[in-house]
Amino acid sequence: MEFALLYWHWIVLGIALTLSEIFIGSFFIFWFGVSAILVGLILLPFPAISVAAQVVIWALLSGAFALAWFKYLKPLSIDRTKAGLSKEALLGQIGQVISPPNGDKRGMIRFPAPVLGSDEWLIISDDSLEVGDRVSVAELSGNSLIVRKA
Repeated sequence: MEFALLYWHWIVLGIALTLSEIFIGSFFIFWFGVSAILVGLILLPFPAISVAAQVVIWALLSGAFALAWFKYLKPLSIDRTKAGLSKEALLGQIGQVISPPNGDKRGMIRFPAPVLGSDEWLIISDDSLEVGDRVSVAELSGNSLIVRKA
């Protein structure tokens, strides 16, 4: 008795693997499933391919798809924004003083475009500041910005 894999075996395996991605969520098994479906489609016009050759084709396709995923597609999905990183989003921003700090009283700065949802922020500075001075954010202290003259 000879062991044979028919085209529909590969297609069913491929569909099962791609559907398993719903529960696993790694987006890696998906490529094994796509490769299995392709092997099934290759077997439609060429049904005499041996089981060993089918497995080799599946392994090569899986490796090629996985390599392409990690090298070309996955880097496109990396979040390069500074969302959720308040300190990194604020450091280096340039704004204009609308109310200078005076003693223990904090001043106020306005940015040309809102930063983290607000265009006005409380400031602290060791520099002597006047209304209209351009300042750069050097550090974050609670809900206030530590600024230096730009």
